[in-house]
Amino acid sequence: MSSAPRKTDIGPPHFEQFLPPVIKKNYGKWKGHEIIKPGVMVHVAASGDKLFTVRAATPRLLSIATLRLFADLADKYSGGHLRFTSRNNVEFLLSDPANVDPLIAELAREGYGVGGIGPAISNIVHTQGWVHCHSAASDASGVVKSVMDELYPYFAGTRTLPGKLRVAFACCLNMCGAVHCSDIAILGVHTHPPKINDKDVPKMCEIPSVVASCPTGAVRPATVDGASSVEVIQEQCMYCGNCFTVCPAMKMADAERDGISIWVGGKVSNARSEPKFSKLAVPFLPNNPPRWPEVVAAVSNLVTVYAAHARKFERMGEWIERIGWPQFFKLTGIPFTKYHIDDFRHAGETFRRSTHVRQSKEAET
Repeated sequence: MSSAPRKTDIGPPHFEQFLPPVIKKNYGKWKGHEIIKPGVMVHVAASGDKLFTVRAATPRLLSIATLRLFADLADKYSGGHLRFTSRNNVEFLLSDPANVDPLIAELAREGYGVGGIGPAISNIVHTQGWVHCHSAASDASGVVKSVMDELYPYFAGTRTLPGKLRVAFACCLNMCGAVHCSDIAILGVHTHPPKINDKDVPKMCEIPSVVASCPTGAVRPATVDGASSVEVIQEQCMYCGNCFTVCPAMKMADAERDGISIWVGGKVSNARSEPKFSKLAVPFLPNNPPRWPEVVAAVSNLVTVYAAHARKFERMGEWIERIGWPQFFKLTGIPFTKYHIDDFRHAGETFRRSTHVRQSKEAET
C-alpha cells in the first residue's frame, strides 16, 4: 500500500508542495539570516545553501494584470516561487544571487518599490474603503496611497527607524484590517447613528434580525405612521454598522460627519514583550480627499517623533510604555482630550490601581 497521503477535497492542500526546492531540502535546518540591503534578505542553511528574499510592496487591491506580472517575474527569476506576506508585500524567493539585482531593476521599471524588511515600514495593510465596502467611514486606497507617498523613504531604507514599524488602515470600527495590533493604526470612524428610511424598512429588512444584529441593544422595534420600523437609542449606539449590514434601509455612511482616528502602540510580535492592542492617539480628523493632508501630517509626525526618540529595536508601544503616556503626548504635540479616557465598563481592570503615580526619569528631564 502506498504511503502517499490520500487526496481529499476537505481542507487546504499541504503547504509542502508549494515550497521552493531549497526550502524543502533545508526545512528546519537554517543557521540564520541577514539583511543584505533594503528589501533583500538571505537565509543560510547548515548545508551552506542560501535563499534570497526580495520583498516588494503591492497596492493590495490587485488587478489580473498585476498578478500576471508578478507570476511572470517569478517564472523568470525565482523558479516560479513567490509568496504574499500578511501585510500584502510580495516576496520573490530566489536561490541564484545573480538574479537579485535584475529582478529589483525590473520591479522598479514596473513601478514597484523594494524594501520593508527589518527596521523599516512595511507595506500598509488596509481594507476596502469606498471601493467596495458598504459601511466605510473613509476611503482606504486613497488614504493609504497619500500616507505611503510621505513615508516611502522609511520603506525603501533611505530614512532609518529604530525598529519595525507596522501601519494599518481600516475604514470602520469593524476592523477588517489589522488596526487593533499595529504600531500605527488609521481607523475610519462614524460619529452618528444610522439614518433610518422608515418606508423601506418593512420592504427590505427582517426586524428581528436587525434588532439581534446590534451588539449593544441600541436597535428597538418601532411603529412609524402605522407601519413596522425600528428606532435607534443614540446613547447606546457605537456606530459599528452591523444593523446596516442586515438592513440597507439604515444608512451608516455620512460624507459630512464621518472621519478618521489614529491609534498607536499595537503589535503581534511577542519579542521582548507580549503582544499589545493599539490605543487612541488622535480621536478625529476630517475626511479631506483626495490627499487627506491632516491624516498624512499626523501619521508623519508620529513616525518622526518615534524615529528620533526610540531605542534600537524598540517598537512604538514599547517606546511609549518606557517614557510614559504624558511624555508621549508632550513629544508628539497631540492634545489630551476626554476621548482618551477609557470608559468601557471593564476598563477598570486595565487601570493602574495603585495610589502612586509613576513617571520615568527620562520623562522628568
